[in-house]
Amino acid sequence: MIMPQLLAGIGIADLESLGIALIVLASLSPLFAALIVYYLKKRLEHRQIMTAIEKGMPLSEIMPSKPAPAGPAWIKYFSTAIVLLFIGLSFLLSGSLFHKNPGHAIAFVLLGVGAGMLARGLLHRKYYLKGQNGEEAGQKSKD
Repeated sequence: MIMPQLLAGIGIADLESLGIALIVLASLSPLFAALIVYYLKKRLEHRQIMTAIEKGMPLSEIMPSKPAPAGPAWIKYFSTAIVLLFIGLSFLLSGSLFHKNPGHAIAFVLLGVGAGMLARGLLHRKYYLKGQNGEEAGQKSKD
């Protein structure tokens, strides 16, 4: 019964700020949990490495090798660029309806980053395909 009396004495403005604070805290709690898990994982890895060094074990037994990439990198850059360009265009088109809209700044940033990623993806694709053609030519000459 203390809670209704306590809420009655606070006031509506304080309840709204309390509600906003709870919403922000609830939305950030998964991020905090992920950061804590990441920190604990890194701390455990560090302890394992230090123990292996003390025992004289080679680190190659403890540390797994990095996995090979799933596919060519240019696909990742190219698809990210397309998504950023579409989001930037949507910000630009939605911002044209209103004057003094900060959406224009966001749109130009997204369009710039998208154009940069697009150029990077195209360059990676160009050199990836050149590398494949060179490997195929080398294999044909061996046969």
